[in-house]
Amino acid sequence: MNKFELIQKLKVKCNLTKDEASRIVEIFFNEMADAFVKGERFEIRGLWSFFIKEYQGYSGRNPKTGKKASVAPKKLPFFKCGKELKERVDYPAN
Repeated sequence: MNKFELIQKLKVKCNLTKDEASRIVEIFFNEMADAFVKGERFEIRGLWSFFIKEYQGYSGRNPKTGKKASVAPKKLPFFKCGKELKERVDYPAN
């Protein structure tokens, strides 16, 4: 599912206009991104959580040239699946 499909589902299931559904989705993702910028965790209990994981810098090598390269420290969002979502996805269909 992509963002457009999410907006369409929200529009139909909640009887909203396309603009209203689009605004709700935009608010959700903007708040999530703002939380990441602040270094905060973003969690919906039972479904999933995202948090920022900090990676130290290290010395690596360029795969094309083989020369040593310095990789700067970085921060990346990290996804963790919740128990309820894991069970729902892994539950055998009958």
